[in-house]
Amino acid sequence: HVQLVESGGGSAYAGGSLRLSCAFSGYTYSAYCMGWFRQAPGKEREGVAAIRRDGGETWYAASVKGRFTISRDDTSNTVTLQMNSLNAEDTGVYYCAADPGSCGSESWSRATEYNYWGQGTQVTVS
Repeated sequence: HVQLVESGGGSAYAGGSLRLSCAFSGYTYSAYCMGWFRQAPGKEREGVAAIRRDGGETWYAASVKGRFTISRDDTSNTVTLQMNSLNAEDTGVYYCAADPGSCGSESWSRATEYNYWGQGTQVTVS
């Protein structure tokens, strides 16, 4: 079955950068739309960014657009989230997720669209 393992979380000062990676294994990586979600304490899980199966389209939450960049590497079966200009509101647990369907502009941010999830990695911005 599909396994997702995140890495790269940690602490940063406001204005700084972090880079998250997610390693995918267990099935054909290129068949999956990949997304990043986050959950802050006391809040619901929210979609941060997603990338289409072929990498040809990406989507971002309004709160991160222009600061975060999602990319995928089908050679190494990884999806990366580059986070720049971090602020305190970016603090939370970040999850990588895989959707076997064809995600789109209306569906990419719905957690129910994704069948597989990583264990999460903590990001703290102070």
